[in-house]
Amino acid sequence: MSASKAGTTGDTTGIPASVEPETPGVQTTEDLIAWIQARGITEIECLVPDMAGVPRGKILPAHKFISGLRDRGLRLPESLFIQTITGDYPEEDVMDDVDQDMYLRPDPATVRVVPWYNEPTAQVINDCFYRDGSPVDMAPRQVLRRVLRLYEEKNWKPVIAPELEFYLVKINTDPDYPLEPPVGRSGRPEIGRQAFGIDAVNEFDPLFEDVYDYAEAQGLDVDTLHHESGAAQMEINFEHGDPLSLADQVFLFKRTVHQTALRHNVYATFMAKPLQGQPGSAMHIHQSVVDAVTGKSLFITDDGIESDLFRWHIGGLQKYLPQAMLLLAPHVNSYRRLVKNFSAPINMHWGRDNRTVGLRVPNSDARNTRIENRLSGADANPYLAIAASLLCGYLGMIDRHDPSKPISGSGYTKAHALPKHLPDAIEKFQQSKRLHDLFGETFCSAFAAVKWAEWDAYQDVISSWEREFLLLNV
Repeated sequence: MSASKAGTTGDTTGIPASVEPETPGVQTTEDLIAWIQARGITEIECLVPDMAGVPRGKILPAHKFISGLRDRGLRLPESLFIQTITGDYPEEDVMDDVDQDMYLRPDPATVRVVPWYNEPTAQVINDCFYRDGSPVDMAPRQVLRRVLRLYEEKNWKPVIAPELEFYLVKINTDPDYPLEPPVGRSGRPEIGRQAFGIDAVNEFDPLFEDVYDYAEAQGLDVDTLHHESGAAQMEINFEHGDPLSLADQVFLFKRTVHQTALRHNVYATFMAKPLQGQPGSAMHIHQSVVDAVTGKSLFITDDGIESDLFRWHIGGLQKYLPQAMLLLAPHVNSYRRLVKNFSAPINMHWGRDNRTVGLRVPNSDARNTRIENRLSGADANPYLAIAASLLCGYLGMIDRHDPSKPISGSGYTKAHALPKHLPDAIEKFQQSKRLHDLFGETFCSAFAAVKWAEWDAYQDVISSWEREFLLLNV
């Protein structure tokens, strides 16, 4: 891998001059059909991100896809959005026992080639609608659109830049067996931590060359790659831009990394805490807000100092993110990451260039003033994590929530003030009337029901720790 790909900045910058469409020129259904035909595409993957961010949908020949565009032939049951990560469904009735059809409407701007197939194949992300044309409120992409409309009504435009961490691990077909770092080009597994190590990244150079090639082929706007502090743990940074576009890119990038790793006989995992004794994997979200007309940052004044809106945005994140934590830490494993001294936050303090707090304000010039939300895990659905982070900041701006004073020392000396396990997060989310009002009750009820069902499934599992220490000792 070239040194330019293995950059070590770790920070993305703030305000774009403009946001270009993901697939320039492909904006209508007719554009989409022309794009498919011009490339000789023979097969289409219609993708729908579910509650966990897993790609669901249909695969069909290109000619059937095109005919389906014209007669609304692309359908899926709405129960897709209450399927748990285990493939089960909540026992409680969250859809009135109807499970009606959803009609898929491909977003033309999201069409891309699938570069790891030999046959000319395309993928396109779909929005979901009911027969009467109303959007499916449970759909994560729709949840993010709903938050973005709140900003639009104020003539505000949020700008984000995600930073996504993940691990490479050996192929492991036995879930009872702990994960291990893979063997690199040297023939040896990485044992010690190699934060920002160029040679450590180059141990897997062929894999990352493919990742970059596949990302480029799909128009994924990835920036720098560097080695994080865990064994065979990496971080990829995305260029700043439009929140929905970046959520789409993270969704597709995770799929790309999974598929590329398998081609190189390793696993890539975005679990929040896959390895015992190693740091967890985060999805840090850098966020700022600009004037939708002028493009000027709303986080600074004409004098170049931090504005009230900047302060209130932090205040909103501090007040509401603990209530929205379920969307940023959605799995049982997510809460293993949120422990002190492992580069993850345990509270909602904020500070300048301070990586021990939940909200970090990086050093930058005034124009690039932004807030880094460090709470979200890499396992979060990018649409929902970004929606939650932006909604909490928005509430601070409209309700004028003053933040606490920034801290300069370690955030780990302060009390743990975040949910410590999944049930705590579910309950806080269910009790937040403010979030329910703006996210919509349909989505909130469905999401909570899915998470309770996943917790119940987890409770049925007897862990190796229990067998190790309780079997013969109690």
